[in-house]
Amino acid sequence: MTEVRNNWTQDEIAEIYHSPLLDLVYRAATIHRENKDYSEVQISSLISIKTGGCTEDCAYCPQAARYNTGVGVHAIMPKHEVVAAAERAKAGGASRLCMGAAWREVRDNRDFDKVLDMVKAVNELDMEVCCTLGMLTESQAQRLADAGLYAYNHNLDTSEDDYKRIITTRTYDDRLRTLEHVRKAKITVCSGGIIGLGETVEDRISMLKTLSNLPKHPESVPINALVPVKGTPLADQPRVAIWDMVRMIATARIIMPRTVVRLSAGRTEMSTLEQAFCFMAGANSIFAGDKLLTTPNPAFADDMAMFELLGLTPRKAFKNGRPNEAKEVREMSINEVIG
Repeated sequence: MTEVRNNWTQDEIAEIYHSPLLDLVYRAATIHRENKDYSEVQISSLISIKTGGCTEDCAYCPQAARYNTGVGVHAIMPKHEVVAAAERAKAGGASRLCMGAAWREVRDNRDFDKVLDMVKAVNELDMEVCCTLGMLTESQAQRLADAGLYAYNHNLDTSEDDYKRIITTRTYDDRLRTLEHVRKAKITVCSGGIIGLGETVEDRISMLKTLSNLPKHPESVPINALVPVKGTPLADQPRVAIWDMVRMIATARIIMPRTVVRLSAGRTEMSTLEQAFCFMAGANSIFAGDKLLTTPNPAFADDMAMFELLGLTPRKAFKNGRPNEAKEVREMSINEVIG
């Protein structure tokens, strides 16, 4: 088995990233087959439970209130609509439902209480539940854990040095602090980034270094290609080259060998062949369904046809157990020994 390291240097990661493409993909594919069932892909479905009106200034986001993007402001969804969406997603093959709210941070109010009820309700469908709600305090993370939350998404987006160019309304340390709160609550961590923001290759490598040098690697690392949206400051950014996505996925697979690496936003612009290259390079998760919050995404039926062609199978929910199960098993074993 490949060694799991948390002390990667910028130069080491750069050497991997810049290695000849076919060598890079071969190395990543070899590691992928050592640590994962490479034909197994986790399918997640992402829904926006509260859309638009966000006070942040993320330069890529159509939900920021300060940009005129045509995205309307919608109040938080009723629980029954969320459950119905989860049921449709499960029927389509998804094992995880991610719920996103356009908030800067979670506030202890009735809307948060509604989210906690949604988490409990989707849990009863035997699906992994993920939320992306902005910044969290320790107590809020614990309340989500108590409700049964499986994962929390909070992307780093880019490198620490580049971050202020993309977002000014919060700091990189704010992002890292939320990840600490999530980890402390024993919720699995989902954190990755976006390429195509106008960042340098060094920024991409630095972001991967930060993720791989966390005390514990994120269980899930989404690699997103920017989907430019009219009205945002990054509306005119060119499409990300597929080989940049392949290099990011392969490098993430090599330095975080047991992490689920998600081929995320940008798939609508990729052919089946291009996506196949990403799976070969170590991607083993996708978002499925016709929309990612407010941007287009391939339909379930199209993805299932691609899975059949490539010989991929959907990963079942809770394959590695629920976040607290391993701890409970250890405690039971210790108690049995003491007894």
